[in-house]
Amino acid sequence: MGKLGNRVRELRARDRLSQEELAKRVGASRQTIALIERGDYSPSVLLGLKIAAVFGVLVEDVFSIQDE
Repeated sequence: MGKLGNRVRELRARDRLSQEELAKRVGASRQTIALIERGDYSPSVLLGLKIAAVFGVLVEDVFSIQDE
């Protein structure tokens, strides 16, 4: 099984959101958003869906499995 890749930083930049603002919108801490962006934390399904909803995209447009 590969590592979970994500486009959170890219989508956040596109929408000009800070980590803090995204965190508030999804009910997480800024530190959690930072860990997700670095690939050091895999979010729950619920948090992944909330992040995708903020950006108006499908969860699979944000997260993907990458080969190690």
